[in-house]
Amino acid sequence: MASITIKEIENKDEWESFVLAYKNANFLHSWYWGEFHKNLGKKIFRLGIYKDEMLVGVLLMIAEEAKRGKHFLVPAGPLIDWSDIDVVGKVIEEIKNCAKKEKIVFVRVRPQLYNTKENIDLFSKLGFKYAPTHLHAELTSEIQLDKTSDEIFANMRKQTRAEIKKAKNLGIEISSSESPDEMKGFYDREVETANRQGFVPFSYKFLHEQFKVFVGAGCVKLYTAKYEGQILAQAFVIFYGKEAAYHYGVSTEMGRKYPGAYALQWQIIQDAKERGMNTYNLWGVAPIGEKKHRFYPISIFKRGFGGEEREYLHARDLVINPIKYISSYLVEYVRNKRRGL
Repeated sequence: MASITIKEIENKDEWESFVLAYKNANFLHSWYWGEFHKNLGKKIFRLGIYKDEMLVGVLLMIAEEAKRGKHFLVPAGPLIDWSDIDVVGKVIEEIKNCAKKEKIVFVRVRPQLYNTKENIDLFSKLGFKYAPTHLHAELTSEIQLDKTSDEIFANMRKQTRAEIKKAKNLGIEISSSESPDEMKGFYDREVETANRQGFVPFSYKFLHEQFKVFVGAGCVKLYTAKYEGQILAQAFVIFYGKEAAYHYGVSTEMGRKYPGAYALQWQIIQDAKERGMNTYNLWGVAPIGEKKHRFYPISIFKRGFGGEEREYLHARDLVINPIKYISSYLVEYVRNKRRGL
């Protein structure tokens, strides 16, 4: 029988080599996502799973201090072979041991697995419960970049193509920056967008620290669309592995009158192709037909670019403290309903 051991990984190259070679892995389980959370003062765990001394999986856990209960988050992971029963069992055992030592109420995971009956049944058998809220984007719109620019453009909706052409005719300018100093203006426009669209914005520190870490890795850009010197829209894009991700976006009142956001996305697609990316992930969209969903308006915009939709397994919770978990569950459930999610 193979020997399975789990230990902390302290070598960035060892971690990154595994993540970058893992199919479907993204920046959420990268070394840099862990560093970002460390910079926010959070405790993180980077664990490697070894089978006969060969690295076969990695697990990033982030400890979240919350009034509703301290918990672990496992973003887009763990990255393991879910068909290997021995490895899966050992990982679950290690997660529980770490959670008990840290007095964790529950552990929330959103693995890079599609939302299939097989995967739903697997997590049910492993003792996970359906989480009251999402952890990261679960229904995404992804543009495959192995086509020519003309083919990608032709696959877009007629209205989207028209807006891109209009932006070109108007002379809307697109620029990009790798300066963390730009995050202050981006944050201000995020607050403006949040007030207009009714969502809770991220803090300035959250955005700044994240951008700073990924700039250090050479894999993030802030794109800006301007018309006559006025900002219309901005996009925070992460280029990691073979995927570009439209992580955050903001717009201005003037941006509602001119097609800057369309020109912005078209430029990002061109840049992603030039960088050798396989996919441009436009990130989360609302389920088709759910007009009351908070993401519905932006989903119409994103779907116009003709991406293929991928549905990942909804976040699951591994309950460690059942009594405290009940109150935490109810708080999140009510909050989600109020936010239209």
